[in-house]
Amino acid sequence: MEYLKTNEAIAKRIMELCDERGITPNKLGTLSGMDPSTITSIFYGKSKNPGIVTIKFICDGLGITVYDFFNCDLFKNVLDD
Repeated sequence: MEYLKTNEAIAKRIMELCDERGITPNKLGTLSGMDPSTITSIFYGKSKNPGIVTIKFICDGLGITVYDFFNCDLFKNVLDD
């Protein structure tokens, strides 16, 4: 069983969804209407607490709902400080 912090689980989920769709994080930024550096800051831990609005933009860019984003095993065992 893998335990992740919330920001790590979010970054891993975004990467998983990008891989499934064959898109890069930069492309996701463009599709989401955000600066691609926002996505990279989530991946590299610079964004410690990505907000729900940011996640909603990402979901819109991926063509999924927020429910779909969080409806995966990654978020079942989240640990935080």
